[in-house]
Amino acid sequence: MTQRTQADRDAITVEIGYALLSGVFVAAVVFGAIAGPGLAFALPPAVEHGLLLAGGAAAAIVFTIRVVTVLWRFARPRAETAGAGAGGPGRDQPSQPGRTSPDS
Repeated sequence: MTQRTQADRDAITVEIGYALLSGVFVAAVVFGAIAGPGLAFALPPAVEHGLLLAGGAAAAIVFTIRVVTVLWRFARPRAETAGAGAGGPGRDQPSQPGRTSPDS
C-alpha cells in the first residue's frame, strides 16, 4: 500500500468538506422548497406535518446523493477525468502563451 502525501491528505479533506457543505446547501434548498409553503401559509396541521416530513425525507435523499456523487467523482483516477482524445481538455498546454498548439 502506498503512502499518501500531505498534499493528497489535504485534497481529500478539502473534498470531503466541499461534499458536506454543498450537500447541506442543496438539502436546505430542497427542504425549503417543499416544506416552505407549510411554514409560510396557514395550512391544516396534517398538511403542514406532511410537508415537513416530505421535505425532510427529500432533503436527506438529496444530501446523500450529493455527497456520494462529489466523492465518487473525486475518487476517479485522473486519466478518466482529464479527457480521452487528442484535443480534449486533458491535452498538453501550449509551450508559449497565446499559441494554439506546441508546434505553432
